[in-house]
Amino acid sequence: MVDYKQVLASTTLQPSRLDYIELLQQDVKQIQDRSFEGVQALEDSEDASRTPSAQIPQSYAHQLMLPYSVPCTLSISPSLGGYPVLPELAMSLRKILFGNTFYIFSYEWKKSFFKFRKPCSALSYALEAEKGGPRAIQMAVQAHIIKHLLFTQSADPERCNMEALGKVSEREQENALATALADILWKAGENCTATVALVTSEHCFTPCLDYKPDNFTERLQLFIFKKKEKMKIFIGEHIQCFNEEGSHGVILFLYSLIFSRSMARLQEDLDLTTTHLLYFSVGNFVCHQALLNLLLTGRASPNVFNGRQLHDEHGTSLVHPLNGVLTRGDVGYLYWSREQTEHAAETVVGSMLKTPKLPIWVCNINGTYSVLFSTKRSLLSDWKMEHHFHLCFYNGQPSQGNTTVLTIDTHSHHWEARRGDHGDPERRFPSVEMTIRTKWEGAAVDWNGTVPFF
Repeated sequence: MVDYKQVLASTTLQPSRLDYIELLQQDVKQIQDRSFEGVQALEDSEDASRTPSAQIPQSYAHQLMLPYSVPCTLSISPSLGGYPVLPELAMSLRKILFGNTFYIFSYEWKKSFFKFRKPCSALSYALEAEKGGPRAIQMAVQAHIIKHLLFTQSADPERCNMEALGKVSEREQENALATALADILWKAGENCTATVALVTSEHCFTPCLDYKPDNFTERLQLFIFKKKEKMKIFIGEHIQCFNEEGSHGVILFLYSLIFSRSMARLQEDLDLTTTHLLYFSVGNFVCHQALLNLLLTGRASPNVFNGRQLHDEHGTSLVHPLNGVLTRGDVGYLYWSREQTEHAAETVVGSMLKTPKLPIWVCNINGTYSVLFSTKRSLLSDWKMEHHFHLCFYNGQPSQGNTTVLTIDTHSHHWEARRGDHGDPERRFPSVEMTIRTKWEGAAVDWNGTVPFF
């Protein structure tokens, strides 16, 4: 345990730094004081089936050992200020991410950043997102970028169209990204505080035996803000730390998100079903639903239903209540899995996520993330608009050259009767269409000349 009195005695601290030390002390103490006996038992069994070090494939174990460092040009100078990460906080960060202090991010995560498509092009509003674990975070940020460009940047409703999204300059891209990141962090901090994590050229602490270094987390410098606008300006001034190759931009944002929410709040958000934010699947770490909900609602709720579940399906009181979504956010969430449907185990998303304040949804379709959105703000406020409308679909993959525009008709004949192809089920019932029908049941979907995909 760090001797905070010694730190205070050896360093000249401003009041804000005292607040910071007290905040870290509270975080570490609350985590240590919590009893996780029941949770730990579940976590141990979960890790035994997902990511025990003894069962990680040898090729992946070798991959975890590969060195990967941020170029010096993308690291900030220690003289910029901020507060160096303390070892206890770094260990708590690892535990809330992976469930232990020995796992580190794979190369796929480390190379991921927020990369826009070509400015002033058909997809100039869009981020590139390769397949893999970071994609969920990139698509959630993408949804907030669309929110800013369509509904926040201008009060003029006439500007909310696809033509405007095709005229985004490089400077506007950077501003939209800074705004999106700031919006998410500020909400996670309950609209009163947020933390931005950047990496410096110097190590802040020497790792102990119970911690596996990655030459990145040990160099974090934390910047705490109590005003959203100042935070947004700061992110904008250091946008290269999030949008340039080699920056670890997605990981830096994830760290900032966790620090903004705080360890103590995260432990309150989670429940017995989810004790950390990432899990190991198909050779990589992927996001638990709790992390996605944190990105969308500001709270790391592990489940997609509304409210808290106090009873099981038989009406018996649960010893450990399950935490669902408590508030409606600006961006929503839709889910559909062909595999679950075939096994009659479909996950039902609650109205808090299905009906957001703005017509933008992050979609989890067969485990892959994408975005659906409408340029009409009134889609969710005027029921007559939902009879016949357009939705734009973007999947984040470099192979998509244009935004796919779908026409949704909720008053036509039943959609199944219009399908004559009895071959491939993906051609008969494309997964994108099935996802849309979880929100608008029975809707007919016209791809407007695009060959159905996804």
